[in-house]
Amino acid sequence: MKMIPIVLLLALLFLVTDKSLSQSSMVFETGTTIEVTGSANICADVITIQGSYSGDGTQCNNAPLPVELISFTAFILEGKVTLNWETATEINNYGFEVERQPIPNPSQREGNNNIWQKIGFVQGHGNSNSPKSYSFTDASTPAGKVQYRLKQIDFDGKYEYSEEVEVFIELQANYSLNQNYPNPFNPSTIIRYGLPKESFVKITVYDIIGREIAVLVNGLQNAGYHEVTFDTQSVGGGLPTAIYLYKISAGDFIQVKKMIILK
Repeated sequence: MKMIPIVLLLALLFLVTDKSLSQSSMVFETGTTIEVTGSANICADVITIQGSYSGDGTQCNNAPLPVELISFTAFILEGKVTLNWETATEINNYGFEVERQPIPNPSQREGNNNIWQKIGFVQGHGNSNSPKSYSFTDASTPAGKVQYRLKQIDFDGKYEYSEEVEVFIELQANYSLNQNYPNPFNPSTIIRYGLPKESFVKITVYDIIGREIAVLVNGLQNAGYHEVTFDTQSVGGGLPTAIYLYKISAGDFIQVKKMIILK
């Protein structure tokens, strides 16, 4: 293990100026032990500590939060909301948490503000001085007005929220059950369905003679579009080539469709 005395700190620290980013950076490599006395400071725009750090000295990180976000948009296709965003540069970008918040009706707003839910995570590119594009699709969006935002997180745990984008998902008039896709499939397929109101939903898979194979959904769900994945490998290690049935029960709505496993 390398030991770096404080008296040699200025001479031996890895202090690099990355002109492409116009930022200074300081990296303590893995296995390096840094002890900083109370009278010393370690300063750089970006400080990355991969070894161990001790002592009463201070760190001062002068850099802004590490990601320059230049666009964040949303569009709707077949009930799914796809979010796209782009960064100009990235420094120590661990990634983005995607958060969603339904917007209540005016009569329901009191006591229901700022209920943000994490619905996914997209890995960042770490360090980059060129534009990077990202995308995330929300396939289970509740009906009505919905806001989305990004929580950008760096490797040191610091974070910053993006501006919000808002979409409106029209309330579906009727219950629906889509044909699974892909079909035929092996080993997994997606089943999409729509609810015009909050409903208790059960989706069950059967073989062709009516024996229950799996229960994919069994609970109360919000109005809107939903999807569930059926993976045959989760059913006793797999299923043979055959025709199967999947059935939805929601409120007074019941529908059955066929799907084919083809190996």
